[in-house]
Amino acid sequence: MKTLYLVRHAKSSWAFSMSDHDRPLGPRGRRDLKKLSKFTSEQIPAPDLIITSTASRALYTALHFADHWNYPEEKIITDRRLFHASTGDIQKLLHEHHQENTLAIFGHNPGFTDFNNQMSHDPIDNIPTCGIMGIGFEIDSWRQFGQKRGKRLFFHAPKLLV
Repeated sequence: MKTLYLVRHAKSSWAFSMSDHDRPLGPRGRRDLKKLSKFTSEQIPAPDLIITSTASRALYTALHFADHWNYPEEKIITDRRLFHASTGDIQKLLHEHHQENTLAIFGHNPGFTDFNNQMSHDPIDNIPTCGIMGIGFEIDSWRQFGQKRGKRLFFHAPKLLV
């Protein structure tokens, strides 16, 4: 079985006049990230590989989760294709990482919600900012990804935590 963690970046700030790609996290995003990454590290095993969008808010989110998982920062892969990726973009990326059993990818909506709804048996209206969805696929290699739909293993978001 292969496991995928889809992690939407934490809430970004609109207070700065800069490109969408460079927007940092806002105060709520930093607060939610601190809470959810700590909870996640206590409940969910670290992935074998972390891949993140190059956007500032996604990269910062990935770095924070990596810290809590004791995942080495230098092993994080940045991939610009995850910046506003479509389901097809994500599928191509997964096909490239056939060795790892558990992948965590950090990116954006609407691509992550669309991906979940097309590739798993458990649709959702929206993966909120700083939300993490775990999906299990009954496949032996990520090269087989897309042949079978996955099953939701967990879903966590800041507003769902007590």
